[in-house]
Amino acid sequence: MPYRTLDGLDVRGRRVLLRADLNVPLRDGRITDLTRLERLSPTIGELAGNGARVIVLSHFDRPKGQLVATMSLRPVAEALGAVLHRKVAFVDDCIGPEVARAIAALNDGEVLVLENTRFYPGEEANDAAHAARLAAHGEIYVNDAFSAAHRAHASTEGIARILPAYAGRLMQAELVALTAALGNPARPVGAIVGGAKVSTKLDLLTNLIARVDLLVIGGAMANTFLAAQGAELGKSLQEAALHDTARAIMNAAAGHGCDILLPADFVVSETFAPNPSTRIVPADAVPANTMALDVGPATTDAIITAVKGLKTLIWNGPLGAFETPPFDTATLRVANAIAAATKSGLISVAGGGDTVAALRQAGITDRLSYVSTAGGAFLEWMEGKVLPGVAVLATDSA
Repeated sequence: MPYRTLDGLDVRGRRVLLRADLNVPLRDGRITDLTRLERLSPTIGELAGNGARVIVLSHFDRPKGQLVATMSLRPVAEALGAVLHRKVAFVDDCIGPEVARAIAALNDGEVLVLENTRFYPGEEANDAAHAARLAAHGEIYVNDAFSAAHRAHASTEGIARILPAYAGRLMQAELVALTAALGNPARPVGAIVGGAKVSTKLDLLTNLIARVDLLVIGGAMANTFLAAQGAELGKSLQEAALHDTARAIMNAAAGHGCDILLPADFVVSETFAPNPSTRIVPADAVPANTMALDVGPATTDAIITAVKGLKTLIWNGPLGAFETPPFDTATLRVANAIAAATKSGLISVAGGGDTVAALRQAGITDRLSYVSTAGGAFLEWMEGKVLPGVAVLATDSA
C-alpha cells in the first residue's frame, strides 16, 4: 500500500513524536545487542539534522501497565546517545507536567526519550484518551518501529489517528524489502520455513503456498509432513495430531502450483547434546532409537541447487537444531549459499529470531538483501495479515 514517508517533510522547529523500538536485550543492567538502536539512528539523525525536536516513544519488556523500575528506558536512552554520538535527554514519565516541561525546554535538533509507554495500561489497550495525551506532546508523528507495528497500541496506532503520520526510514526499509519479497516479487520466488512445530506456523504456510513457487520445509516441522506420508521418524519430534493438516497443506500447494521440498535425508543421533555420535539416514527410515536433528547433505545440496534457480527468497527458521553442533551444518551451508546467490542478483529477505541468530553465526548478516529484526511483525506480514501500525500510515487512511 502507498504510505507516507519523510521525503519532503519540513520538520525544522517542530515537535516530532518518534515511535521507536528500544526494546533491546538487557542482562545484568547491560545491553547485549545494539542492533535495534543502530538501525534507528538514520531516522533520528535525519530528523534532528533537519532541525526537528525529536521526542522518542517506546515500550520496554512487559510491565503490564505497572511501573517496574527494572523496565525503565533510562539505560537504553544512555546507550542510544552513545550510538548517535549526540546528547540524548531522558524524562521519567511519558505523560504529565514533567514531560511537558522537558519538551518545552528542547531546542531544534535535540533528542528526548520518554519513559516506557507500557507503564500505563492505556498503552496496550489503545485507549483513545491515553493516545490523545501522548499526541499532545508533538505536532508530527513518525513510526519507525515496524517490529511493534503488529500491535494496535496507543503509541503505534492511536497517535497516528490524531497527528499527521509518517513512516521512518527503518519502517520504510522494512516495507520496501517485504513488498519486494511477497508483494510483487521477481519470479521464481521461494521460501524456506523451519522451526519446531507446524502448529505455530499454519497461517504462514497457508499464505506462502499461494504466493511462492517453491516452499522448502525444514526443522522439526518437516517431520510432521514426512510422518503424514508414512515415514518412520524414530524418536524425532513431530505433531501426530496435525498429519491431516500437513496433507491438506501439501494438496493445496499442488493446486497453487507450489512445489514443496521436504528432507530426503537426516543427520540423526541417539542423544541431543553437543557433538554426539551421528549418522546419516534416509528421511523415511529414521531408526527407532534415534532422532532427526538436522537435514542431511543430500537435502542440503538439493536446497542449494533450488536457491540458485530463484530470483527471490524469503527465509524464516533454521533447518535443524543449529544452536547445538554439529546440527548447525545444513543451516550454515545454506546461509552461505544464499549469500553467494545474493551477490549474483538474488533478492534475499530473512527474519525471525532464530534465523537472525543463525545468520550471525554464519557471519553473513550483511550479505543478504535485507535481514529483519522485527520478530512477530515480520512473521505476521509473511502470514498475510494487516499490521495496524502500518495500515494507519497509508496515504488513503484518515
